[in-house]
This record gives sequence, C-alpha cells and structure tokens, in this order.
Amino acid sequence: MFDMVKRWYWYDWLMFIIRLICSISLAFTTIGLQQYFTLPIAVLVLWQLLSFSVPWLCLQLDYKYYLFTEIVISGGLCLYLASFFPQAYFSFLLYAFLIAAHSAKRAYLWSGPVSILLIPALIKLIAEQSEYWVMAVHIGMAYVFGFSFHLLSLNHRQGEIIRDQNAVLEQYLSQIERITLAEERNRLSKDLHDTVGNAYTSLIMGLETLRPELSTDTGTERLDSLLNLARQNMEDVRGYVHQIESPHEALPLLQSLRKLAEEFQEHAKVTVRFHAYGEEYPITKQAKTALYRCVQESLTNAVRHGHSTEIKVSVQFEPQQTRLEIQDNGRGMEQGREGFGLSAMKERAMNLQGHVAVYSEPGEGTLVTCTLPRQTELKDEVIRLLVVDDQPFFRESLRTLLEEHQDLQVVGTAEDGEQAIELCRQVQPQLVLMDLEMPNVDGISASRTIKETWPHIRILILTTFEDTKQALEAMRSGVDGYLLKSMQPLELAETIRTVHRGGTLIDQGMSHKLFAQLELEADNSGDDPSPIKASSNYELTPRELEILQYVSKGLRYKSIASKLYLSDGTVRNYASSAYVKLGVRNREEAVQKAREAGLLE
Repeated sequence: MFDMVKRWYWYDWLMFIIRLICSISLAFTTIGLQQYFTLPIAVLVLWQLLSFSVPWLCLQLDYKYYLFTEIVISGGLCLYLASFFPQAYFSFLLYAFLIAAHSAKRAYLWSGPVSILLIPALIKLIAEQSEYWVMAVHIGMAYVFGFSFHLLSLNHRQGEIIRDQNAVLEQYLSQIERITLAEERNRLSKDLHDTVGNAYTSLIMGLETLRPELSTDTGTERLDSLLNLARQNMEDVRGYVHQIESPHEALPLLQSLRKLAEEFQEHAKVTVRFHAYGEEYPITKQAKTALYRCVQESLTNAVRHGHSTEIKVSVQFEPQQTRLEIQDNGRGMEQGREGFGLSAMKERAMNLQGHVAVYSEPGEGTLVTCTLPRQTELKDEVIRLLVVDDQPFFRESLRTLLEEHQDLQVVGTAEDGEQAIELCRQVQPQLVLMDLEMPNVDGISASRTIKETWPHIRILILTTFEDTKQALEAMRSGVDGYLLKSMQPLELAETIRTVHRGGTLIDQGMSHKLFAQLELEADNSGDDPSPIKASSNYELTPRELEILQYVSKGLRYKSIASKLYLSDGTVRNYASSAYVKLGVRNREEAVQKAREAGLLE
C-alpha cells in the first residue's frame, strides 16, 4: 500500500484530500444533529467511516469492486440522511463526482444512470417534498465535473507515459547510434587493416630490412624519408578511423561513464549518483566497452522495468580487478527473468574472464555487479611464442609489436603448418599464434597435430577471415582461442596472457555466429541422431573434460570454480569451448553427448 501511495500524482492526492475533508465535515454535522436520527450515533459514525475507507481501499486494491461499494455504502448513507433532511442529498454530490472521476470504459453506461437518475428517484420516494429534477440536475452537474476531472487525469497519465517512453527511446536511439558507429568503425578498421594496414606494415618492415645494405649517408637519409612517409600515412589512416569512433571509446573510462550517467539523468529525469574509488589505471578497449554497456543496460532496465527514481553507480579500481556496481531503488525484478540485454552483459564479461551478477528482490530494488580481472604483464614469467603465418612481413611486424612487451618473447616464426610442427619440436613454445590459410599444411591440421603431440602448448588462431565453418573446425581441433587480425596490438598481448593463464577466448562477433551455426546444424539434423564420433575426435583438453565431469554431476559454474580455484568466467569459457567442440548448445546436450561418446566416467 505504501509503495502504491508513493506513485500517486497530484490529482490522486487532491481526490484523497477532498474525500477526507468532506467525510470529516459530514461526520461533525451528523454528530450535531444526532437527536433527529433513529440509529445510535456510534452506528452512524461507523457507517460514515466505512463510506470513507471501504470504497477508497477498493479503488487502490481491486477496482472492480469500487463502484459497487461507493454506490451501495456511500449512496445508502446519503439516502438515510435524506430521509430525515431532504437537503442532505447535497452530500451525494461529492460521491457522484468521485464515481464519475473513477469510472472507466463501459462503467459509464451504468454508473451514470444510477447516480443521476436512480439515486434522486429513491430520495424522492423516501422524501416526497424533494424536487426530483432539481436533484437530478445538481447530481448530473457533479457527475459531469467528475467526468471532466477524469479526462484531465487521464490526459496527464498518458502524458507521463509518453514522456517516460520518450526518455527510454532517446536512450535506445543513443545506443543504436553508438553501436552503428562502432560497427562501421570496426568494419572500416578490418578493411583498412587487411588492405592498407598490411601494405604499410609490409612496406615499413621491408624498408627496415634494407637498412644494413645502405652504407652511404644519402641512402640512409633516403630510407629514413621513405619510412617517415609510410609511418605518417599509416597514422593518417588510423586518424580517419578514429574520427568515427564512438564517443565513449575516445574518452577515459571514468569520464565516459560519468558522461553517460549525466546524460541519462537529464533524459530519463531520475537521480543518478556516480562514484569512483581507487586510482584509475588503463584497461583494454574490450573491458571498457563491456563496463560501458553494463552501465547503459542497467540504467535503462532500472527505469523501464524497475521504475526507479534514484540510481547509484560506483567503479572500484582494485589491484587485481575492476569492479562496477549499479544499485537502484526500483521495484526489483522476478527471479529467473533474464532478457537479451542482461545475457549480452554476461557474455561480454565472460569473454574477458569476468563475471556479471544480478541481485534483486521484489520491492527491494536491483543490484548489478560486473567484475573484470585486471590484465597486466607477467612480471616473473616470459611467455615463449611461435608465430605462424604465410606472409613474411606480417610475421616480422608481429614479432616487432609483441616483443615490445617484456613478458612476451617470439622464439620462432613459421610460414606454414609443417614448419610450425617442426619448430614446436625444436623450441617448445608455450603458445602458438596460428594463421588458417597457409600452403602445404593449413592451420587447422597443424593445430590438431600439435595438440595431439604436445597438449600443453596453447594455440591461438589469428586470422583475417570470418568463416564460421572454419572457426568451428578449428575449435574442435583443440585450439584455445579464435581471434581476428584486426585486433589492436595491446589487446592481442592481453589476450595472449589470458590464454596462457588457461583461458579460452573467441572473438565476440564470431561467438554469436558459432552458436547460431550450431543451432542451425541441430535444427537441420531433425530427430535422426548423427553417428557419435570417437572421443578422440573432439580434442577436449584435460581441463575441459574435468569441467564436463563436474557439469554432469549437476554442479553450477560457481561451485565448479570454487573447487578448481578458478574464476567463474574461466569455468564458463572452458565450458563454452567444450560445447563448441562437441557441437551442442547447452549443458544438458553436452552431458548427453559426452556420455554417449564415452567421455564421462
């Protein structure tokens, strides 16, 4: 009841105050004339108390009983008073006004005639000296005023709804605009990277290789001039791409989140309080986007579904992780209700080894937390890398970029899968960056052989093409990640560290396509079960098999994470990788298929 009163508009309070004042006035008048009535004064006061409270409670809790109680209880009281004092019919003017103000749709067809025609007729019947038409006109005018007030309140409510919807639409339009800009920038980034970017990189690396052969000062100056020209043009290309960058991507994290909170507060007309704790440190572009989208979606849900009036957003920069919290004072949401926006938030965090949790109780508001691990260089360890690509200039440029990081060391390069296998035997890298399309032995075949021979070597596919079938085949061959070459160097380095620690990462755009392809294959297969492959063909890693064992026992990801001393996001990534390799869509299908293949004990 209290929550209902909190959502009253000004006209709801006005109706309540009018009803209260008139009821109190009528009670005092009745008490002053108690000697003229046949009923005891206590009964009359109780009757008036019921005529005030019962219809009002019905209006708040169950509208379908309101008109009946108003006419019977309040109208009956007015009839009783009019039987002693004909002028007491004036007390029914208030109730006629309230009946009209709260009638809706077809209720007017009977509430109007009963109030305007039947009640005056009954008063005329019990008090013959009363003028029927005078009473009908007075009550009719009160009913008309009530109907006008109803139209006014209805118009105000609809205006409030329209304003709320406009605020939400503005937020969605803003999101669509930003997403469109991001997609267009990503598309151009990929196109330019695969054409102009590779060309400039190859040109720069090729010119650098000529430096030792130039002994004259003139030749060296000429080479430096060409290198500067190439680098300048490459910077110009990057500048063109960044000009269409989403606004939040160009700003530091705190500045972009604070700006988002201020814009939302202005458009949605709610109070948004933003706080930051700890010293801000650089985070990856993917992590920044994940946190931004999490705040964006949580703010929208808080207003649209929770009807919140106050929202608190806080960011904590902790030594090992970045933690985001969004707390609102809304109505909360039902347990188990998870829409597309919340699923997307969880998927973004999971791809970064993070975790999104939602805590909500009806009437208690909602708390959304997003925790992302901080990606830093490995201080006490150097990751040994093998770069495999058929383009020599790309191999060398990638070596140059990676070795700028103290914890990354390229111990070898190979131009095809055959050389990669041989180098794995010779130099024993910890992680292989593998291209797919190569002569002699392709990346998928090479990955399968490497995993069979050296299961501990991590393999990260780094390719130009978004081929879903190739990606599925690569994941089933045992690789630990699938990324596109358009990834920024800093993000690539951090992804290498994540995969080295045991994570499994798939490019976000590709992950959607992979699961869509799995669903399509499952739908096309119909009811006929496909033959079960040999268990060795699935190329599940020992850790993935271990996760499946726990999943088959009914344990949740959080419980598995605590048993294995892993993060919840890491367990989810292992499980997702296993599902892809098995060609299933969820844990139930994974357990069933793993048992049929003899993979589970």
